[in-house]
Amino acid sequence: MRAFAELTPDDFAATRTAGGRAWIAALPALLADMARRWDLTVSGDEFRHGYNAVVFPVGRRGRALALKLAWPVDRTAQEAAGLLAWRSRGVVELVAADVPRGALLLERLDASRPLTAVPLTEAAAIAGALIRTLAIDPPGSAASLRPLPAEAADIAATLQARQRALGDPIPARWLGLATGLAAALSLDPERRLVHADLHYENIMASRRPGAPWVAIDPDSAVGAPERSVAELLWTRVDELPDSGAITGLLDTLVEHGRLDRDKALAWAFVRTIDYWLWGLDNGLTVDPRRCRRIAAALAPEIN
Repeated sequence: MRAFAELTPDDFAATRTAGGRAWIAALPALLADMARRWDLTVSGDEFRHGYNAVVFPVGRRGRALALKLAWPVDRTAQEAAGLLAWRSRGVVELVAADVPRGALLLERLDASRPLTAVPLTEAAAIAGALIRTLAIDPPGSAASLRPLPAEAADIAATLQARQRALGDPIPARWLGLATGLAAALSLDPERRLVHADLHYENIMASRRPGAPWVAIDPDSAVGAPERSVAELLWTRVDELPDSGAITGLLDTLVEHGRLDRDKALAWAFVRTIDYWLWGLDNGLTVDPRRCRRIAAALAPEIN
């Protein structure tokens, strides 16, 4: 656990606060307690981590599993709600959950094979198909999940002020276009369960028969599945040579996800402008430049 304790604030959210650092210090005890409760064997000190969770390879009665411990723990409720609703269809299997302690017991995936290892056109086809697979009717407990129309309304209401606070970095015509599109998206009545953080590193190879690729880490929300397109444009845009390749990638996602192209364009453009401002506000340098490329490619396509 020494290496985990040495993670920086850029590596892991828990290092940023006193409460988070206390959680890190208590991780060995939490791991041991969950192993006792769920009758798990732990494979030494090996672990993987994202920004909000650490994952330990564990086993139970000969089955390879993964124990995910999240900080802050309240992120776990939304993830567990989505995994329960999807019932392993297109997502990692949820074996057990202790939401108050931020613990999820999951099937073990092949961590060495995220979708980032697959050529982009093929990867986009796989990801697009997953968007459609995951677009199911929301569960009865969906009231606890974030409504995407409200997210669009918040973006529409705040873009102008955020732009001014940062010295007007985005061309005014693009900001106005994004504001109008976000306002329209806030009125969309579609209600499907959506993975709102779907990108190539959040899609991994599965050993499960009939499910070669599954999504992980769902930020579960309710709205239009087209909301999932933006991250799949951002995260590998450096592999695309020009605007035509960017819109071609969007078309691959739309085709394999059986999505509404105009709505996919709208969500992708709105979220690109939103992320551009967020990146500048948080001191990012590379991602805002990527957002400019994507916005320049998408804007001429919007009716």
